[in-house]
Amino acid sequence: MSRYFLGVDTGATKSHALIIDENGRSLGFGVDGPGNWEVVGWDGLRRVLDDVIAQATTAASIDRSQIAGAGFGLAGYDWPEDRPPHLKIIREIGITCPIQLVNDAFIGLPAGTDKGWGVVVSAGTSCNCYGRHPDGKIGRVIGSSYIGGEYAGASELVWKAVQMVAQAWTQRGAATRLTDAFLDVTGAPDVTSLLAGLVRDRYKIGAECAPLIFEIADAGDEVALDLVCWAGRELGELANSVIRQLDIAELAMDVVLSGSFFKGSPLLQQTVADTIHAFAPHARLIRLRTDPVIGAALLGQEAADDDH
Repeated sequence: MSRYFLGVDTGATKSHALIIDENGRSLGFGVDGPGNWEVVGWDGLRRVLDDVIAQATTAASIDRSQIAGAGFGLAGYDWPEDRPPHLKIIREIGITCPIQLVNDAFIGLPAGTDKGWGVVVSAGTSCNCYGRHPDGKIGRVIGSSYIGGEYAGASELVWKAVQMVAQAWTQRGAATRLTDAFLDVTGAPDVTSLLAGLVRDRYKIGAECAPLIFEIADAGDEVALDLVCWAGRELGELANSVIRQLDIAELAMDVVLSGSFFKGSPLLQQTVADTIHAFAPHARLIRLRTDPVIGAALLGQEAADDDH
């Protein structure tokens, strides 16, 4: 009899579920909107989980009682206090098999490497970093952006770029093409109006502008180039902090780069690599090109195997 494994990946903008069999074949998939409880609330999380799992099990022609193990990569699952309410919802919607619950950033690790351990740096709208030692110990950062001084995804890059435009206006920093770009984005008539509007919330410059910064850097703007390098160094140092926690700097580990932010520029990836290699010279960087929900399903298989 075949065994079936469930993977779920909930995020701030979209959520996925996947059913695989013991041979790794994809049998069913589900998709819905945001599933982070901090965004949609506990009732919203319950609805999203129930929906994506129903889609995946229906497509796989199985019911929930046939799932042998489940892995959940959950945005907003950050601290020990988050486990009981998540677990309660998962059990209430009929998932009674062995499970693993992790932050959604973590699932990029099993999705990107078959070693079973290493480090994953996740960067999209924001950023996060997790790692696992060969003995199973977990390392992590806070995952709270500016609160923990952890950078950079698209939001943080844009936030830093706005600072550079402000510093160019005050002549604290160099002139940059980012100024004209942000004038175009907002429709502000001049820099003074732009800055006043940003301070007083008449204008918004959000994460969606990150590709514009990469484009201006590719065209040779020194300020934008420095920003890309800054983001790469910051992401590399997130990885180094987790490597330090796990004491694996001298090991030949995989470091998985997960998330849309890494599509932005080869310079970004190179700076991340240089920063990590200066501390962990044997690290191998892998750009994740598969859906992270695969990693959640593999954690489900791992949970089932551990239960036997």
